Amino acid sequence: MRRLSIDQARRVALGAQGFSDPRPTGRVDRRHLRRALDRMGLIQIDSVNVLVRSQELPLFARLGPHPRSLIPDATRDGELFEYWVHEATHAPIELHRLMRWKMASDHRWTGVNAVVQRRPALVDEVLERLSTDGPLTAGDLSQRKGPKGQWWDWDDGKVVLEYLFWTGQVSARRRDGDFARLYDLSERCIPAEVLAQPTPTEDEARRELILRAVRHLGVGTLADIADYHRQRMTRINDIVADLVACGDVVEVAVDGWSRTAYALPDMVVPRSVHATALLSPFDPVVWFRERNERLFDFHYRIEIYTPAAKRRYGYYVLPFLCGDEIVGRFDLKADRQARRLAVRASWIEPAHDTRSRRTEIARAAVAELRSMAEWLDLDDLEVTDRGDLAAEIRRAARA
Repeated sequence: MRRLSIDQARRVALGAQGFSDPRPTGRVDRRHLRRALDRMGLIQIDSVNVLVRSQELPLFARLGPHPRSLIPDATRDGELFEYWVHEATHAPIELHRLMRWKMASDHRWTGVNAVVQRRPALVDEVLERLSTDGPLTAGDLSQRKGPKGQWWDWDDGKVVLEYLFWTGQVSARRRDGDFARLYDLSERCIPAEVLAQPTPTEDEARRELILRAVRHLGVGTLADIADYHRQRMTRINDIVADLVACGDVVEVAVDGWSRTAYALPDMVVPRSVHATALLSPFDPVVWFRERNERLFDFHYRIEIYTPAAKRRYGYYVLPFLCGDEIVGRFDLKADRQARRLAVRASWIEPAHDTRSRRTEIARAAVAELRSMAEWLDLDDLEVTDRGDLAAEIRRAARA
């Protein structure tokens, strides 16, 4: 069994995610999007827009400033599709056939299945409406009478749309402006040649998804692999064992990890990684919190839904990758009216809290923050004094 130090494992993971690739120096286009997607495999979607919608940040982390139309354009051209791959996800179109086993299963939310069983005729009515009038938003099918209920209190029309989306009969794109899902028949959204591809068995699809997850992770435990495409460990355990037996996957021991890890036989261990990146809360590098602690000794929780008085780091906090380590975190907001990138809190990780490292990290962070501000068409940084790295960030911003 091959053995990796934790430093090597970090470099393997970051290299697999594209952080050992140099950022483009010229015009960024569809080719660069494809390269980034080849490393990540998918991009998780989130609607919070206090800084920028989260799905744009993984591209910025890997490519730097780029046309913000890359994802919508690729979706319109049939290179990407949206589905529940990790969570709500932009995925390369070649994953469509690998998701059909999920499309053939019951929805993970029992309330959706209950509505469909109770009102089967509504499914046909919604499909007919889409055929005649599509594309439609959920609001176009609203049946609610009286004041809107709690946010999870969907009316039956939206529930049916979600059911049809889950089963693959309907696909969705995002509307410009308010980011609402525009639902339409899949035959109008997914290229015909993709829909015509043979459907693999569930085990065949899971096997390929496992191999893809191992490649995107670089090195990962069974839990890491399962999380990548939201599979259950109990469902993939035997398949992983078979992949090891036939040599398609190899077992790896990582120093400090209590469980066996897995990698591809041609795993590459970069000699060094010199990345500088602000990571989305939903970047594949950090989206699985337990892996963060094993790989980076980094404890991370999203505090958006935590009452303000109880937040430790801030509302929309991005981990900061410098070299091959996560060295800090920043609470950021795009103040579009004032045309400023507001740095509402700046924090350094305790392991890096030395005088020389503070200065080095602050300079690297300010360079990345200025690049982000320019990409978002903001004129300046506004740094508050909250956080134990704030003073250094302010000095570096003034330099």
